[in-house]
Amino acid sequence: MKTRSGGHDYEGLSYTSKTPFVILDMFNLRSIEINLEDETAWVQAGATLGELYYNIWEKSKVHAFPSGVCPTIGVGGHFSGGGYGNLLRKYGISVDNLLDAKIVDAKGRILDRKGMGEDLFWAIRGGGGASFGVILSYKIKVVAVPPVVTVFSVPKTLEENATDLVHRWQYFAPKADRDLFVRVFLQPTKNNGTTTVTASFIALYLGDAKKLVSLVNEFFPELGLKTGDCKETTWIKSTLFWANFPDGTPETALLDRKPSSSLFKYKSDYVRTPISIGGLTGIMEKMSKSENIWAQFNPYGGRMSEIPESEIAFPHRAGIVFKIQYLLIWNEPGPVAERRNIRKLREFYKYMTPFVSKNPREAFLNYRDIDIGSTDNGKNAYNEGKVYGVKYFKGNFDRLVKVKTAVDPDNFFRNEQSIPPLTK
Repeated sequence: MKTRSGGHDYEGLSYTSKTPFVILDMFNLRSIEINLEDETAWVQAGATLGELYYNIWEKSKVHAFPSGVCPTIGVGGHFSGGGYGNLLRKYGISVDNLLDAKIVDAKGRILDRKGMGEDLFWAIRGGGGASFGVILSYKIKVVAVPPVVTVFSVPKTLEENATDLVHRWQYFAPKADRDLFVRVFLQPTKNNGTTTVTASFIALYLGDAKKLVSLVNEFFPELGLKTGDCKETTWIKSTLFWANFPDGTPETALLDRKPSSSLFKYKSDYVRTPISIGGLTGIMEKMSKSENIWAQFNPYGGRMSEIPESEIAFPHRAGIVFKIQYLLIWNEPGPVAERRNIRKLREFYKYMTPFVSKNPREAFLNYRDIDIGSTDNGKNAYNEGKVYGVKYFKGNFDRLVKVKTAVDPDNFFRNEQSIPPLTK
């Protein structure tokens, strides 16, 4: 049985299988109940992030929830895999703000936090939900945001010193005021007929433009940020900005549940030591030659550095400078183009080895990547699972295995990258 909430599973493990299977699609379980008196909400697993954000905004203009920037992501998989967005430096990731959940276990029981126990509740906060049961809903803690927030997007090409700026960004973004999140989006672009790389510095600041410009120019003057680069707006409007909706798009656009479709392969990495100028120069050159490999650099620090790795199943915390999401999108259909493009991204991923985390080379569960290991859930499932398990969960993998063994010893809930139980 495969359980699907949003359809944003990069490897399709929640809705494909090599053997006969059933899809349990959660898309109709989408109710959202918000209680502003205690600043909590119950949200069902089939709701999208856009629906959650819209419902919060309907009730309050000064509340939000720290989750992803793509509004069509389903809550179920997003939360249970960790869930992150541009509020993570202020409030942590989605699962840092979960208070309760309702899950159907392998025996068919509907359990809340008290009923499932703290071990299982620990596991579904970043360890994935599909290994342990069917999550029906989550109780979340909504967080405060100011009436005015500020966003900007400042693009710089290689010819405009993008490499130097990205190098400097590594020392600024993870240590900046925790009200500020500045992503770097790298993509090959055309400039006067030749291919270059554009680094777009994209920000959300929980405050006004004047304070933002002062903050950036004090600690990152190389960017040359001006007031005219900034846009003051509301938090809900900022979600439309981050989702790349055109100016003037109404908030109801967040209720559109249909995701865009494309041919793609994504991968992830974590960086624990800033990359040198020489290293970045080589990376930019490789990206430029690829013509369709993109990358997002997402800074950590702030609240993320304060929570211990073992607090919940999600382990990527202190010491991380930024997380990388690699993106490769192509338009040519057919298996030949698919193999060629996936091989290209794998080669780029290999090239990045010296610059990223080691022993293990960490990966983010929400950016599902079958390349880093898989299991057929046979007799060797534990050893197979450990290959990808330590990359996703580091030292928390064995505790996840113990939880799995206690709640689903027969491995009813399984996929090609699930948590294996210990066999008798």
